[in-house]
Amino acid sequence: MADALRVELVAADRLVWSGEAKMVVARTTEGDVGVLPGHAPMLSLLIEGVVDIQTPEGETWIAAVAQGFLSVANNRVSILSEYAEMSHEIDLEKARQDLERAHAAGENDDAAEEAVRHAEARVRAVEKAS
Repeated sequence: MADALRVELVAADRLVWSGEAKMVVARTTEGDVGVLPGHAPMLSLLIEGVVDIQTPEGETWIAAVAQGFLSVANNRVSILSEYAEMSHEIDLEKARQDLERAHAAGENDDAAEEAVRHAEARVRAVEKAS
């Protein structure tokens, strides 16, 4: 399809999602970035958050991702992350419990802050997909 993006969402351990899209939205260090067909080439640092993929058929795929990279060139979007999890793979109740535990552990060090961001991304991904 000429008016589509070829998207690959890749975690360190697996290919999470691959297919055609009409739009991808991801959070980078510069803020949220929306990518449409014909987007200028770019390479950005991805931050922990939610990736939203809209397919030409009108489907929406939502994923929680960790830090990584977002690359766009020639209507190809590569999202490379240490971990990525599709919203339908996430147990919302467990994700909320993980978030509560992460908050209770405190936010005084980098590991605790990362645990909070990870849990928040998982909860947001499921809630956004609902």
